[in-house]
Amino acid sequence: MHVGFGNHVATEAVAGALPVGRNSPQKTPFGLYAEQLSGTAFTAPRVHNLRSWLYRMHPAAMHGAFSPYEGGARLRSGPFIDVPCSPNRMRWDPAPLPQTACDFVDGLITYGGNGDVGQNDGIAIHAYCANRSMDRRAFFNADGEMLIVPQLGAIELVTELGRIHLEPQQIAVVPRGVRFRVALEAGVARGYVCENYGETFRLPDLGPIGANGLANPRDFEIPSAWFEDDAKDWELIQKFQGNLWRTTLPHSPFDVVAWHGNLAPYRYDLRRFNTINTVSFDHPDPSIFTVLTSPSSTRGTANCDFVIFPPRWMVAEDTFRPPWFHRNIMSEFMGLIEGVYDAKAGGFQPGGASLHNCMNGHGPDHHTYEAAIAADLQPMKIEDTMAFMFESRNVIRTTRWAAESPTMQLDYDDVWSGFTKPELAI
Repeated sequence: MHVGFGNHVATEAVAGALPVGRNSPQKTPFGLYAEQLSGTAFTAPRVHNLRSWLYRMHPAAMHGAFSPYEGGARLRSGPFIDVPCSPNRMRWDPAPLPQTACDFVDGLITYGGNGDVGQNDGIAIHAYCANRSMDRRAFFNADGEMLIVPQLGAIELVTELGRIHLEPQQIAVVPRGVRFRVALEAGVARGYVCENYGETFRLPDLGPIGANGLANPRDFEIPSAWFEDDAKDWELIQKFQGNLWRTTLPHSPFDVVAWHGNLAPYRYDLRRFNTINTVSFDHPDPSIFTVLTSPSSTRGTANCDFVIFPPRWMVAEDTFRPPWFHRNIMSEFMGLIEGVYDAKAGGFQPGGASLHNCMNGHGPDHHTYEAAIAADLQPMKIEDTMAFMFESRNVIRTTRWAAESPTMQLDYDDVWSGFTKPELAI
């Protein structure tokens, strides 16, 4: 693996496979086919320009026409207009594991999202639930990059640019257009996916925090070149403008012998996050827990922030320590990878999810509130937890599946019952 967020990497699985001094020589080493993969427009500013040069055994264009793929019945894309958009706070039990053979592609279930896939704006939020590896089939997404958050079971991402082992408490981002397959390393796998139609994820600015902290660039890992020489038929599925399409390749799609550039899949271990917190008073805004951000056209407002709530010390004096009651212009989808979330004493389970949309009140449940105001404020460490949030400037609209799912906790509003009115001395 190579380290460093956004670095320009040069890697070859066979010595001498990378051309020297030019990207597309008349005769490439070993007769490989040179191909540029562009993740941004050619004219994007250099600081944001993403592209890699791939040297492969077959041109990626070598396939027949795509035809509609009938699988992936619960996968949806924006605009999300399946059902009227509800202001209600929602929470779901963990997405059910499949009872019949199901791989990553067929096991994608969409909770909802916002924006419009055709306008390169917004996000879609999915769960994946699988009990088998993708066998002689590969997938790529022409609609957006995919932030994959495992919750149950380790997986291997086999991509055109190399292989990535991924386990719960690690994440990976697969760029738009990169072909990959998901191999299970145990019997089942479940997790979350943020499909980002908008600006690519990047590290947030640190401002007054300074040069260090949060997710450090050196902790992001990029795979080394690896290739597969396989002349049997493979199925290739793509997501294009909200629909799935399939074709057949007469060879493995993972035939890139060497590549160089700054557009590649990458992995990050959430346990390496350098958490910033108060050492005086008040619970800081959750933006200090941002790992990655996809900016919008409005400065300082995100198309999507990926935020985590990891183990951390709490030392604030004379302070209500759990997250406070809140109404937010941003909309918040939360998931739980492991343990317990400190603002919810019960009901929010690993593999589950919650949605608090724009300007709808939320915060600690009654039990958590009562315990927090009575707590002895000694330094304490919040352990056995890893929650996350996809936070967006646009309202997150649910799909019909999410709105009508049997996993929906219909009594979720009850967690805020029981609060008593204070007695005022007037």
